Amino acid sequence: MAKASDLKRGMVVEINGVPHAVKHVDAKSPSSRGATTLYKVRFTNLKTGLKLDESLKGDDVFKETDLVRARVQYSYKDGENYVFMNAEDYTQYTLSSEDLEGQVEYLSESLEGIVALLIDDVPLGLELPATVVLEIVETPPAIKGSSASARTKTARLSTGLEVQVPEYLETGDLIKVNTETGKYSSRA
Repeated sequence: MAKASDLKRGMVVEINGVPHAVKHVDAKSPSSRGATTLYKVRFTNLKTGLKLDESLKGDDVFKETDLVRARVQYSYKDGENYVFMNAEDYTQYTLSSEDLEGQVEYLSESLEGIVALLIDDVPLGLELPATVVLEIVETPPAIKGSSASARTKTARLSTGLEVQVPEYLETGDLIKVNTETGKYSSRA
């Protein structure tokens, strides 16, 4: 059993018998004396992908889900499905594009550092690494002398994702993209 005050990002708990992953926790301390701290928590339903926002007191209790975290590697796309291979026993798991909504743009061939969330050997979702390295395939040309400015331009990456990058970057450069915010992080 986990209390609301113990919830951390990435934990999986049951809500109404359905596994939900904790995506964001924000603690609000009230200004009046004797009031309890409130926790605003965003959950993601691992079966439907729907988001659930809850305001909780610190002593609200949740049952933790029996969940296995397996390190996997992205293998290939098969129609509308994405195939991942377990790094230890080479078991293959298939997830549909609906299961991976919002994560597909970060998947590149042989991407490692992915964790599959499994219940009874059935994949429910993925945890991506904090940053991924992607190649810029299309962007306006670099402007000479603009490296000191903080201006940005749009770049399309090898997976189809579009991000704002500094003006000095060119087509073919490798960059790191934050998978939580979807923003440019640094050069690779």
